[in-house]
Amino acid sequence: MAQPQSKKIFFENLSGAGKAIAVLTSGGDAQGMNAAVRAVVRMGLYVGAKVYFIHEGYQGMVDGGENIEEASWESVSSMLQVGGTVIGSARCKEFRSHEGRLKAAHNLVQQGITNLCVIGGDGSLTGANLFREEWSGLLTELVEQGLIEADAVQKYSALHIVGMVGSIDNDFCGTDMTIGTDSALHRIIEVVDAIMTTAQSHQRTFVLEVMGRHCGYLALVSALACGADWVLIPEMPPEDGWEDKMCEKLSANRAGMKRLNIIIVAEGAIDRSNRPITTDNIKDLVVKCLGFDTRVTILGHVQRGGTPSAFDRILASRMGVEAVLALLETTANTPACVVSLCGNQSVRLPLMECVQMTQEVQRAMDGKRFEEAVKLRGRSFENNLKTYKLLAHRKPESELPISNFNVAVLNVGAPSAGMNAAVRSAVRVGISEGHKMFAVSDGFEGFSKGQIKEIKWADVGGWTGQGGSLLGTKRTLPAKHVDKIAEQMREHNINALLIVGGFEAFLSLLELLTARGKYDEFCVPMVMVPATVSNNVPGSDLSIGADTALNAITATCDRIKQSASGTKRRVFIIETMGGYCGYLASVGGLAAGADAAYIYEEPFDIRDLQANVEHLTEKMKTSIQRGLVLRNENCNENYTTDFIYQLYSEEGRGVFDSRKNVLGHMQQGGAPSPFDRNFGTKISAKAMQWVTKKLVETFRQGRVFANTEDTCCLLGMRGRALVFQPVVQLKGETDFVHRIPKEQWWLKLRPLMKILAKYKTSYDVSDSGQLEHVVRNRPRESDASVAM
Repeated sequence: MAQPQSKKIFFENLSGAGKAIAVLTSGGDAQGMNAAVRAVVRMGLYVGAKVYFIHEGYQGMVDGGENIEEASWESVSSMLQVGGTVIGSARCKEFRSHEGRLKAAHNLVQQGITNLCVIGGDGSLTGANLFREEWSGLLTELVEQGLIEADAVQKYSALHIVGMVGSIDNDFCGTDMTIGTDSALHRIIEVVDAIMTTAQSHQRTFVLEVMGRHCGYLALVSALACGADWVLIPEMPPEDGWEDKMCEKLSANRAGMKRLNIIIVAEGAIDRSNRPITTDNIKDLVVKCLGFDTRVTILGHVQRGGTPSAFDRILASRMGVEAVLALLETTANTPACVVSLCGNQSVRLPLMECVQMTQEVQRAMDGKRFEEAVKLRGRSFENNLKTYKLLAHRKPESELPISNFNVAVLNVGAPSAGMNAAVRSAVRVGISEGHKMFAVSDGFEGFSKGQIKEIKWADVGGWTGQGGSLLGTKRTLPAKHVDKIAEQMREHNINALLIVGGFEAFLSLLELLTARGKYDEFCVPMVMVPATVSNNVPGSDLSIGADTALNAITATCDRIKQSASGTKRRVFIIETMGGYCGYLASVGGLAAGADAAYIYEEPFDIRDLQANVEHLTEKMKTSIQRGLVLRNENCNENYTTDFIYQLYSEEGRGVFDSRKNVLGHMQQGGAPSPFDRNFGTKISAKAMQWVTKKLVETFRQGRVFANTEDTCCLLGMRGRALVFQPVVQLKGETDFVHRIPKEQWWLKLRPLMKILAKYKTSYDVSDSGQLEHVVRNRPRESDASVAM
């Protein structure tokens, strides 16, 4: 897809006055739909449009009456954290008929609605496009039947459609992630983690069925996230004779002292002859061939339930706002579009192009063109499959390339969830590339003490779901022990370094780069993978661990707000981590529905604090009962959490009372989220492949000698791509005093939080999605998308 052209536009120029927007959810429900509905309603009202709910999807549109209800600001309060869809969803046979669509058109015209925001799957969106194409003809029929005035045809001449894809299966081509997918992965991984403990106790094999009748995304990504022994998906059925290969794999794992086996099956899994493969088939096979104690668990609708994850809330909120902007900019000639996610950027794509490519996938599967089906799913899906195969299935020693290179892996800085998944991925990819892998304990401090040992394939089994750092990590920088580290590099003949860590890891690479002038031992390829809850590493939009921290913040804020349910009006002041980086406070605030978030990057004074108190006071006089304010730990040395708490308590006296909470290190703990497991796995695999490439390029005269800038890199996610960047080039982008990048993409999300909290503010839409076209092959780097 072409990059959108930059344009400095503020949405105040896009007035919604006189427009009526209706929002509906259709088809199967998905967590995050409510966040999308909330964003559409509040953004629509903010720009001056009338906004309507259509209850019960297309059925409500056909039935009309009370099913089409005008929305208010307060009507979407307290729905951000609720799963499913509170405005209801239903499959409607009547809308598939011409008569049903005629009734729906009549009901919309009666309310003056000509802008529809449809949240659903490909069937729902296809129906919306057909409705749009028939619109003028439907109005003419209504005039002929005397149901509407003749001038209504001109007044309501065009129906504008914008879609958002809400589907836990992630089965819609053109977007990296659909609303609800990440939350469904949370449900699956919670179950898998729980099952693994009981399976290990009894040395059992578990066969888990997850949703995905036509798409294996949930099965594939959950298998990648938990390190499953085997996965079966409809897009890539196993080769003939797979039964014997699977049993051999399970048996070999048990022989390697592994006490459990996990097999994940998509409900639509098939073999090469398009015959279904069921969980019972697999259980019977394992029992018959291996005699293992085997159990089956079918997750079913558990995957649709529960509260939406932080990722889904943010995705849905961004998409909801983008949908309103798209409707404001649309003309009679603009095709129906879907707003979607590519990498870390929102894009608009022609609806029917996406639908047609989605249908092509199914046709390829029906025609047994499975390789084509995988490619049509997109590079992200294809990359997931390749990575799973690389990490789950070890090649025989005889098939491994012989490189004679030694590669060391270490963690540097504070621990973050997902570090272990990154180390596991690096180790296994390195072994597959023929390298001898070494693990360094306790960062550079352990390096200097010789805490280095070879690490094998089986040593990292089960690491993906473990929080913290199993290798051990320290903040110590290498300059302090550079002599001893060089000595250990020489003693163990280390030919490359892969560092997983935060800002300290970045500083470490800069120090090692400088040390090359004195020590040839550091003239080797060196790469870092960003891993820190603070998300403050220059050169990368996201860091491993930040998503887990966001989910911890969001879940805690939900509980804290719920604690005030049924009591008097209350405002909560929550302190988050992040050092001087306001990512957690800002994006956590967007996910939790905060009224304000104080950060270092956006200076504030006592007047701003007073304005926030007055704003909350006004809101509390309506039906809003709870307020939420987040504060980054280092946002201001004088306006501390205690100060803000006392100010709110005093100024809100008689209207609301206040409570404070410091979240602390709970943000660093816990099992990694599915996102962090997969982001860590994929980015680390890519880093190790780069290491192999650089080792080959710099090996000459019997030794590795790498002394150029491009052999000391940070691998980061920039917009739509994963990019290797020489660390020396990132120095100019870095505020070393406050340990943050000088420019941070997420600052553009702050106005969203303010708008959704009813503040008047400017919103730069320079990065809003421009209408693009679906292409079969995106640039290769975009595999790395934020979207797993």
